[in-house]
Amino acid sequence: MEQQPMKAPFYPIIYVRGYAMSRGEIDETTADPFCGFNLGSTVMRAVATAGAPPRKFVFESPVIRLASQFGYGDVYEDGYDVLDPNWLAQKNNKLAARSIVIYRYYDPASTLLGVGKTPSMEQFAQGLSELILHLRDLAFANPANELAKKEDFRCHLVAHSMGGLVCRTFLQNPACGSPEARAAVDKFFTYATPHNGIDMVGVNVPSLPVFSLPFDIENFNRDKRMREYLRLPKLPKGYDKVDLLPESALPSSRVFCMVGTNRSDYEVAAGLSRTFVGHGSDGLVRIENATLHGLNADGTLGEECAKAFAYRAHSGFFGIVNSEESFQNLVRFLFGNVRVDIWLDIDELRLPKEVLDAADGATVNALYQIELLASPRSKPWYLSRRTAEEDSAACLTQAEWKPGTQLYLSSVFLAEFGKVDPELPGLAYSLTLGVRVPDYEIDKRFWPNSHYEGSYLYRDTVIIQLERPTDGSDQWTIRYAWQNTGMNTATIPLQAKELDGSGIQVLLPIDSDVHGNPDAAAIKGQVRLMVSTWNPEGTWP
Repeated sequence: MEQQPMKAPFYPIIYVRGYAMSRGEIDETTADPFCGFNLGSTVMRAVATAGAPPRKFVFESPVIRLASQFGYGDVYEDGYDVLDPNWLAQKNNKLAARSIVIYRYYDPASTLLGVGKTPSMEQFAQGLSELILHLRDLAFANPANELAKKEDFRCHLVAHSMGGLVCRTFLQNPACGSPEARAAVDKFFTYATPHNGIDMVGVNVPSLPVFSLPFDIENFNRDKRMREYLRLPKLPKGYDKVDLLPESALPSSRVFCMVGTNRSDYEVAAGLSRTFVGHGSDGLVRIENATLHGLNADGTLGEECAKAFAYRAHSGFFGIVNSEESFQNLVRFLFGNVRVDIWLDIDELRLPKEVLDAADGATVNALYQIELLASPRSKPWYLSRRTAEEDSAACLTQAEWKPGTQLYLSSVFLAEFGKVDPELPGLAYSLTLGVRVPDYEIDKRFWPNSHYEGSYLYRDTVIIQLERPTDGSDQWTIRYAWQNTGMNTATIPLQAKELDGSGIQVLLPIDSDVHGNPDAAAIKGQVRLMVSTWNPEGTWP
């Protein structure tokens, strides 16, 4: 196959696998050329109902799909890897732009190819830096890549679980790599990474020698060990999490976090892991620990990185890496055309009069569960799936709410290559927003009157169609339709507000009080879509 020049957005992909606990698991991953990135699945959970049979759905694997759809290939030649001297000795071996490179950081820890001693997180990160610089040199040496200078080289980091922490250590710890290697990273995608550590029975794993040896579990302790290797000596005021990536290391806009929400199908340790980690997790990593924020130069909390949710387990047959949903988010983030950040602005969150009357001045609280389902046109899966039954809904209490509250729900990346019918105009997707009727509490006691389990305060689906600016124009064409109006095709024009050099803002008002009853519970506000061209400099064959 003729090699193509190295141009955005098709850069080499470096895959960094997750945690291997035992020596046997380390040897197993060492013996696997692709460290799990070559695994697929034939099953998916269509619903979260316990005991419901899985649905057949064939996902070949990330490696195969990247090859068949986007022309990527592995770098193994004649039994050798790019780091092996014998690979370099063959003058015909050249690093192509569309290469998949596996960072085999567990090799030194194995009894098969190493000395049986696990390096530290800092050493793993240093090795990643060296790999990137090595790839840069190989890419520059290949005339087909058309790189004018070494500094033009770019790559994508894709990581599962602890692999994301290895990447973060490299990116944000100055002692663990070179600035030249960090500057080469274009985008960073994580699957189910414990960015804020791992919790068991509600407690973060401690930083004690018994947890360090022989399994290195203390690497997931956020109070001490993670702050050391991530170089986070000081956290923002009032913030106690380590899910922070300095904007100077990599802009938060270039990072994506894929979050798993299916704990039930995580079978590691005969199911003990999912039992101890509990609900609101993928069986190992809690949902609240699997996302990232930017960290501003002045030490304040920055923007939240893009995120999406899938009903997938941490690994296994129903795992998050070997899933269609995650793969679609991966390739749309890396190679897509449009980015949509989905926000919910809540202007009014009204308690029902009968609850206030019953409280008679006592404290009333309520927990609102906000669901979101986003799916592109003609596809049988969701790009993001947040539901109450799967413990992935966004939550807001009555006490936390104030007028103008803004909740970031998810990001959706759309792509021309994902269209089933190229003749259809624009890029379209559906967005379902649901707000569950809360369990009202008076002085911390459940108020059961008028309670109907599973009912909705608000629920509707909007179809949105976006047409990108063309021929240098800044003009977007946007149409929509709410399904509760009986329309299933986006035909209504929607005005957008242009933002300074960062895309457009689209507002979709919501109001559950359709009958104008001031005594009824209600939510009022707007879905706010922040839309921007993605990969504007991209070249597509």
